[in-house]
Amino acid sequence: MTSRRAFLAGLATTCLPRMTWADVGNPAFLAAGKTAGGFVLHGLSGQGQSLFQIPLPARGHAACAHPSRALAVGFARRPGTFALVLDCASGAVLHRLEPPEGRQFNGHGAFSADGALLMTSEVVAIGSAGRIGLWETRNFRRIGEWNSGGIGPHDIKLLPDGCLVVANGGIETDPNDRNKLNIDSMRPNLTILAGGAIVDQVELATEYRQNSIRHLALLPDKIAFAMQWQGDAAEPVPLLGLWQPGQAPQLCPMDEAMGLAMKGYAGSIAATPDRIAVTSAPGGVVMQFDGAGRPLSSHFRADLSGVAAMGGEFVVTDGQGAVWRLGQDLALLEKQPVAWDNHLIAI
Repeated sequence: MTSRRAFLAGLATTCLPRMTWADVGNPAFLAAGKTAGGFVLHGLSGQGQSLFQIPLPARGHAACAHPSRALAVGFARRPGTFALVLDCASGAVLHRLEPPEGRQFNGHGAFSADGALLMTSEVVAIGSAGRIGLWETRNFRRIGEWNSGGIGPHDIKLLPDGCLVVANGGIETDPNDRNKLNIDSMRPNLTILAGGAIVDQVELATEYRQNSIRHLALLPDKIAFAMQWQGDAAEPVPLLGLWQPGQAPQLCPMDEAMGLAMKGYAGSIAATPDRIAVTSAPGGVVMQFDGAGRPLSSHFRADLSGVAAMGGEFVVTDGQGAVWRLGQDLALLEKQPVAWDNHLIAI
C-alpha cells in the first residue's frame, strides 16, 4: 500500500508547474550521440551549442519532442525495447516505456498536436508486422495500438490535418540478429492513418520494391521520403521520392555519379517549404534538391548523418561531433566531443 508520505510527495510533484522548452533555453534540435562516458541525448541550439545532455542506457536512434512541455522521448536504435520519457529540465527519466511482449520499438515516435497522445513505431518481433503504439501522456500509459499497414514501419510523421503518415520499410528481420529475411518479396509502402483506419496507401513500382522506405519529411503539399536500396548495388537507383496523397509516388533520379556516391543509402531527410536535403553516412554526402525533387547541390564530409531544417536552410551533424549549417556550402557552427548518431530532430 502506498504510504501517506509517498502519496503526498507524488501529489506535490503533479502540482509543480510544468517546464516548457523556453525554460531549457529554447533548443532547436534533439540529437543522440556517443561520448567517452557513454550514450547521451543532447538538446542543441540553432547554432549547434549543447543546452542540455541526458544519459541514455544504450545507443539511441531518434527522439521526439512534446509540442509544449520540456519532455522528449528517446528511442533505442532499432530493434530496441526502450523508450525513455525524459525531463529535459532536470535530466530525470520520468517513465520507461516498454512495448508489449513480443514487440520491439522501431526507433521513431510522434506526439499529437495537443501533446495528449504519443504514437510509437513498433514491430511484432516474429514476422515484423507493423504496429503503432498509443500512449496517453499524463502517465504515459499504453491505451491501444493500430496496424501500421505494412511490414517494418520505421519513421512516422504527424500531418497538419492530424493524420499519421507511416514509412513501412517492407523488410522482415530476424528479431535476434537483424538478418533480412524477405528481400525477394519486399513490399514497402507509405500509409496514412486516421484514427487507426487506412485512408490512403501507395506502394512503389515493381522494379523498386527492394527500395526500403525509411524516413519522412513534410513539404507544404507533399511528403518526401528517403529510401535504402536492398537489391543489386551495380546500378544506382533513386533514393528520394515525393508523394502527394491521392496520386502515385514520384521517384527522383540523380545523375550516375551522385547515385553511386550515395551507396544505395539515404539516411536522414529534412525539408524547407521549397527544398529537400538527404544525407548518406556511408557515402559521406548530403544532397540538396528543389521542391520538385531536382538535384541542386552535393556536399561531402565524412559520416554526415543527421539533418534538420532551420528557417530556409538546413543544419547537418556528423559522426566526428561537428554541426554544420548547409546553405550554398557547408559552414561549421560548432564541434562537440560526441559522435552524433543518425538523426537531428527539429523541435
